[in-house]
Amino acid sequence: MREHSRDKERLAHILDAISVIENGLATYSKEELLNNRLLYYGLVKQIEIIGEAANMLTHEFRDEHTEVDWRPIVAMRNVLVHDYIHISQDMLWVTITQDIPHFKVHIEKFHKEFK
Repeated sequence: MREHSRDKERLAHILDAISVIENGLATYSKEELLNNRLLYYGLVKQIEIIGEAANMLTHEFRDEHTEVDWRPIVAMRNVLVHDYIHISQDMLWVTITQDIPHFKVHIEKFHKEFK
């Protein structure tokens, strides 16, 4: 059973993973991030953490926050873990440069307002 009391902790895990990704973007070029396997899979792992933490949020929390479509976030984690052979660099780059910054705005708000 998922505990509502742990939702704030899961939001913090998401924010931490986003911070790691942002630090990578600030430190390395696109070419370095996508062509260095260690860096590349470091990004993949952070996205997996985001998806897993989002999946572990209580259903009540996700139902209260319908402004976020949680399904693609969890689905992305599942692709990265189970169908990793089909990950494209373009898909990963769009995720970290476009999707995650938009998602971060919501997560910061939720984390701040958490009761």
